[in-house]
Amino acid sequence: MLEPGAAQGVMNDTPEEQLRANVYGLLARLLAAAPDEEVLARLQQIEAEADAQGMAGAWHMLKLAAANSTVEALDDEYHALFIGVGRGELVPFGSWYMTGFLMDKPLTYLRQDLAEFGIARQDGVREPEDHVAALCETMAIIIGHEEEIDFARQQAFYKNHMQPWMRLFFEDLENAQAATFYKAVARLGKEMMDFESRYLAIPA
Repeated sequence: MLEPGAAQGVMNDTPEEQLRANVYGLLARLLAAAPDEEVLARLQQIEAEADAQGMAGAWHMLKLAAANSTVEALDDEYHALFIGVGRGELVPFGSWYMTGFLMDKPLTYLRQDLAEFGIARQDGVREPEDHVAALCETMAIIIGHEEEIDFARQQAFYKNHMQPWMRLFFEDLENAQAATFYKAVARLGKEMMDFESRYLAIPA
């Protein structure tokens, strides 16, 4: 959904940072569109270590959910959750969760920060930048470009644009009537938000 502009640098390859970027990247993919056959096959091959930042249970749940899903069923589930007729069961945008309105002030502030990072919305993408998938993708980019975006700015981005609402979104997703496979995605998202709130509380 987003693409790096000026924020180009050496990728951070420490195990912890790579894990964080990978989880954000996966959440972005699963929340941007329903998984295709290739993604489902990869999810069925998940091998998480027991101490994978406390998320081993979530990885196991996601693996089982993938093994019991089909592309056709996931297309229907994703549509019911996020698209629907008029709108889906959930509205996956930060402005909506923080103010009750779409395209509100939180989106304006987000766009200002993204511009400073040199991150822009890709051509052809219709969703605003505060879509949950776009924000997860942004965090993956930020983590991988610490040469240009230092840890303090990473902390501020998470605190301002994700922490106020994203865990609540994953709770709503977990409890959504249309959710089956996406309950597992929600579990991973909740545990990632809990981990990030602890990790990013570390003084810069």
